[in-house]
Amino acid sequence: MSHPENAIEIRGLRKKYHGGKGFPPHEALKGIDLDVPRGSFFGLLGPNGAGKSTLINILAGLVNKTEGQVSVWGFDIDEAPRNARNSIGVVPQEISFDAFFTPREALELQAGLYGVRKADRRTDEILAAMHLSDKANAYSRALSGGMKRRLLVAKAMVHSPPILVLDEPTAGVDIELRQQLWEHIRALKSGGVTIMLTTHYLEEAEQLCDRIAIINQGEVVANETTGDLLQRIDERELVMRLDRPVEATPDGLRDFPIETEAGNRLTVHYSASKHRVDEVLGAVHDAGYSILDLTMRQADLEDVFMQLTSRK
Repeated sequence: MSHPENAIEIRGLRKKYHGGKGFPPHEALKGIDLDVPRGSFFGLLGPNGAGKSTLINILAGLVNKTEGQVSVWGFDIDEAPRNARNSIGVVPQEISFDAFFTPREALELQAGLYGVRKADRRTDEILAAMHLSDKANAYSRALSGGMKRRLLVAKAMVHSPPILVLDEPTAGVDIELRQQLWEHIRALKSGGVTIMLTTHYLEEAEQLCDRIAIINQGEVVANETTGDLLQRIDERELVMRLDRPVEATPDGLRDFPIETEAGNRLTVHYSASKHRVDEVLGAVHDAGYSILDLTMRQADLEDVFMQLTSRK
């Protein structure tokens, strides 16, 4: 079978929970259409309760969909569920495994569940990649939170899936170990593995993902390259430290929202689609000021996220 153009294809996906025992009926997914390009580092973002975990659990075969079509690595999850499950490795958000298994035993058991022959298993290689070699034979209950998180990543990799889904993989992981984890994940992507990431660390998604979809209240509200998504907010901000205090608004800046502060600081807000930076700087120079220091700020992923998901 040739490799599909999209690692994951979703059409009209709905999931309705009928409620009961005090829980009202709820539609978690409301007709999701989504493609995850093969070989991409794809971000799936959204506020709590948006439907991200429901979507991931459907991909993993843990939750039954209500309507729609889903294919994983070209396999329809209804027609070829085993092939679909074997094509994906999921790192769950919740830390859950047998505390009395060692990391080596946990990986060997997981490999056996996926039918990986002993001769083909890469247990020690994966433990080394996750910096768990020195804990390979320790009881899992004795691992730190960050080590347990890395063990979950290791378990998802035992059957060498072409798709790896990471659901909040760096929650509770310190900065150094987070960098080590991303170094290995980038290496997997370079080797052709498609990565889907959910995270509340939006700066992490902005740095890592080449494409991002944002889900809000069960619907896709954005699905674009990271660069295009960041361009959705047009506002820019120039903060200048001048050679003397601003006594009056320069003539060329009268149409711009500006702020002046003690310490010779001038802040100018402008639209990147309507004005150029040199217009702003030229107006300051024409007014007789010298710029000693300059900082420019543009919208980041958090700004875009808040704009798209804030409740009206």
